[in-house]
Amino acid sequence: MTDGTQADGLVSIGELARRTGLAVRTIRFYCDEGILESHRSPGGHRMFDVDSDGERLLLVRRLRALGFGLSSITDVLHGEQSIAEVIAAESARLDIEFRSMAWRRASLRAVETATPAQRADRLALLAMVQDSGAAHECLLRFWRRVLAPVPRCEIDIFVGWNVPEPPADPSAEEVVAYAELAALVADPDLNNAVRQQLWRKQPELIRDRRGLYVEVGEVMAEVTALVSDNVRPHGGDALDRFVNAHANARGEQDSPRFREQLLIDATDTDRRIHRYWALTEQLLASRITVGQAHNWVYDALARSTGGVDAQAAHATSE
Repeated sequence: MTDGTQADGLVSIGELARRTGLAVRTIRFYCDEGILESHRSPGGHRMFDVDSDGERLLLVRRLRALGFGLSSITDVLHGEQSIAEVIAAESARLDIEFRSMAWRRASLRAVETATPAQRADRLALLAMVQDSGAAHECLLRFWRRVLAPVPRCEIDIFVGWNVPEPPADPSAEEVVAYAELAALVADPDLNNAVRQQLWRKQPELIRDRRGLYVEVGEVMAEVTALVSDNVRPHGGDALDRFVNAHANARGEQDSPRFREQLLIDATDTDRRIHRYWALTEQLLASRITVGQAHNWVYDALARSTGGVDAQAAHATSE
């Protein structure tokens, strides 16, 4: 036996420190935090099992080296979580932290690269949207309000295709685009404009909004393929189905007069809506959004009534 070692295999805190390479104060701290349990000698000194406590401290040391907090380490040692579980949780936390840092870095670059004339406005915009997750949640809340009372499961499908996730490692241009999207949807008037575009004239007459949403959604899926193929807006099956869906939802029939009514107070050329979808398309790259499909249908409807096309109307509105 050496100094600090008893016949029963227990060692003093000093001996345990020597064998593990940890400081005495560190071992004492772990005891106070409940990470390590000690025995008491007849003289009241802390004594430890050199094998089990040594292994326990080795595990603590390794987990601390990987950046785990004391609460996670305690959970592992007490059997409340496995090492795999705390690693998964820590990885998820780091993912969030890295995304936050990447967003901040891109924001700083966006301000840095702005022209002197742009800098004040850009700084104000990015200061309003400091967190990518919060910005994404703003977009989700916006569309849930717009699409109500459509069931949540169907809204989730719409969102999955048309609402961009925050880029994990955004460029300066992407962080500005995403921040502008979040700023746009904060405007209550945009909510009203998009609802008007979706439900058209006299929405109070619609007897089954979910049914209308489903029918129009099927038309938009067909139109998306036409937009992808660069087919110019025109009358035909897609437009007829769109008009019939709105007419049937209101207990009416397709007619020249009804088509003209669908264009009354139309918000399809609203510059904020066009800006919203332009930014969305920038972030979604080559994906065809429902915004592009709506533009195609509006243009086709305007042509069918002898009106101007969407692009010309939008140019006039600006």
